Amino acid sequence: MKHFKYDEWLSYVKDDISDKAREELESHLYTCDQCLEHYLQAISEHESSLPVLSNEPDFTDLVMAKVSKQKAAVEKPASLKKTAASKKPFYQQAAFHYLIAAAATLLLTFSGVFHSLATYASAVEAPKHMKEKRLSVTDGVIDKTFAWMDSLEKKEANKK
Repeated sequence: MKHFKYDEWLSYVKDDISDKAREELESHLYTCDQCLEHYLQAISEHESSLPVLSNEPDFTDLVMAKVSKQKAAVEKPASLKKTAASKKPFYQQAAFHYLIAAAATLLLTFSGVFHSLATYASAVEAPKHMKEKRLSVTDGVIDKTFAWMDSLEKKEANKK
């Protein structure tokens, strides 16, 4: 991660940088705590040179009034929202979908479909003729060891 120097943050605070550099610094500021510290130091050192609001309470009230006007213009009134929700047919409601899913699950469970699927899956997973032929590694080693020991006993018996 590329970090920016204190001088670059100072230029940012003084507004002595290009728009492209400003965007890069701003996007980096969201992800880097170290650079945020440099930025806050630059602001605190040059706080006196930053513009001062002459009438802070009025400024805040004006901004909040504009925000509420824009919010009201973008959002639908509450009465329209309620009527839109109540106009949905019953089959488009989420509760109806959950009820159908629960009913289908109960029907399939009590009819034995899930049990037959489980039986079919286990049959497909390992056929019977494959199970009988497969030996574990340990069983194979033991069988070979006994066969070897039997052959040694036969050889000893033949020598006598």
